Amino acid sequence: MARYSDPVCRICRREGLKLFLKGSRCYTKKCSFERRSTPPGMYAQRRRKVSEYGLQLREKQKVRKSYSVLEKQFQNYFEKAEKRKGVTGENLLRMLEMRLDNVVFRMGLATSRAQARQLVSHGHFAVNGRPTNVPSFGVKVGDKVEVRESRRSREIFKTTAETMKSAQVPEWVSSDASKLSGTVIAEPAREQMPLEFNEQLVVEYYSR
Repeated sequence: MARYSDPVCRICRREGLKLFLKGSRCYTKKCSFERRSTPPGMYAQRRRKVSEYGLQLREKQKVRKSYSVLEKQFQNYFEKAEKRKGVTGENLLRMLEMRLDNVVFRMGLATSRAQARQLVSHGHFAVNGRPTNVPSFGVKVGDKVEVRESRRSREIFKTTAETMKSAQVPEWVSSDASKLSGTVIAEPAREQMPLEFNEQLVVEYYSR
């Protein structure tokens, strides 16, 4: 499974926005973006005014890297979103939000999407009682996501219940800290998805 292996704090600095890629660390003074928010590179301060295409590209990269999706996979999501009824940009974000690794993160079962992706790929979770190790698995309304019974004694899950209690769980999912599980109540509305994204720029990028 391909994945980004370079320092993720460089991504936030490059996009000019804190993407919370390192979980709880992003909320502390150790956050690299807080200490140095300028873009990486020797000539970062000398860059010229960004063109319209540049703005579209940066927005597409911002969304793609936030969900840790590869280029081809992201393009496939866009093509599917374009064929669905409704607003293409919102459809795209909704499909990304309904990925299993993101749902695990939203329920508070992981502190970041990166951790959620790793836990899912290691087979720690089950969807409707069936073990699933595919981070891109599309979760549907009514699906129950839980830590498998045989994995709950693992060291990494000993503090998960406390993490779930303090997590900011969106309204479209529910979570049960005592059972290390959660349920997808509904598909997320636009106001329940990341507001810092301008999905229209992504649509314009692929509509060139």
